[in-house]
Amino acid sequence: MKQSRPGMFATMWSVMRKELLDISRDRRTLALALLLGPLLYPVLMIGMGSLAESRARTQLDRTLEVPTVGMERAPNLVAFLATQGIRAVKAPDDVDAAIVRQEFDVALRISPSYANDWRNGKPALVEIVADTTRRDSEIPSARVRAALEGYGGQVGALRLLARGIDPSVVRAVSVGSRDLATEEAKRGLMLAAIMPYLLILMSFIGGAYLIMDATAGERERQSLEPLLATPASRGAIVSGKIAAACAMGLLSLLLTLVAFKLSAQMSTGVGRMLDVSFASIGRMLLILLPMVFIGTTLLTCLAAASKSLKEAQSHMTWLMLLPMIPTIALIVNPVKTQAWQFMVPFLAQNQMLLKVIRGEGIDMQTWGIYLGTGFAVAALLWFVAVQRYHQERLAISG
Repeated sequence: MKQSRPGMFATMWSVMRKELLDISRDRRTLALALLLGPLLYPVLMIGMGSLAESRARTQLDRTLEVPTVGMERAPNLVAFLATQGIRAVKAPDDVDAAIVRQEFDVALRISPSYANDWRNGKPALVEIVADTTRRDSEIPSARVRAALEGYGGQVGALRLLARGIDPSVVRAVSVGSRDLATEEAKRGLMLAAIMPYLLILMSFIGGAYLIMDATAGERERQSLEPLLATPASRGAIVSGKIAAACAMGLLSLLLTLVAFKLSAQMSTGVGRMLDVSFASIGRMLLILLPMVFIGTTLLTCLAAASKSLKEAQSHMTWLMLLPMIPTIALIVNPVKTQAWQFMVPFLAQNQMLLKVIRGEGIDMQTWGIYLGTGFAVAALLWFVAVQRYHQERLAISG
């Protein structure tokens, strides 16, 4: 008697329920898969922001002690710097070596000819000594430079007034600036630095454990062969496993975004800049949906080609590097947004997320290009995964 083949959707639903039930039995793994991102990533983002804010506030507010070589040559300058919260102190014998050893962030060297140049109305040389490759010296150096420029401008204006000349005549062009950045874009400046990478990474490998265990793990335990021996179609089996992994990935992603919002609302200072609206969370989920399918189907292909769970897990090293490519590329070579970028995996997600973070609108054409290309890539990988499952050696371990 010929055995009837169950419907594809019924099989898919049964396999999906089976995989979700299997992972629910391992509560520790389930907790790590669902809660690691929601707990870790908001703490990482807000913690980094708070540390940066605390560092900037400390370096801007505290009195800055600057070792000054030849401070006795410019007493008026030293007095002016003191009014700006910068106190000149005696410099060590080798100020350059002290900067290299990071004993000081910045130092000053007043030229021996400072007094003569001053009396003759010539520019008097004052050198700022700093290591520009060290980020700790950025704010102190900027404070010292701004104070020196302010002192130079003030003295220059007084010299012109003493000669009966309006100081404004030497300023041929008055330069102004008008910032067109929206408040949303300014608030999203910090989010744009790392949040796209974290979200893309989470959506890409969010269902990694489940799909690897459901394919390479079951093959190693020799529990995949009985499933493949049933009359159910291979496409339905693959789709059920992929659907279960995608459900895990999307749930973890949603929890992470909600955790971002709640932690930002409860924080103070720079942490509130990380707040995103529920409408933005919805758009981010829609943006990351194709990446969830792309990552899960790719992992299915790799796991189906692996003889053991360990071999499948070895792919995670290079897979975790893929979402970094657009972030690093845009840092090294920033480019203007163009239509073709929304057809390149990882780069497309990065650009779309930046638009949401900056509060920019996304037109229907861009949505169409992005979603059409993303789901087309996912469908292609799904087809490859189904072909892998049609290979009879998939059911053989070792």
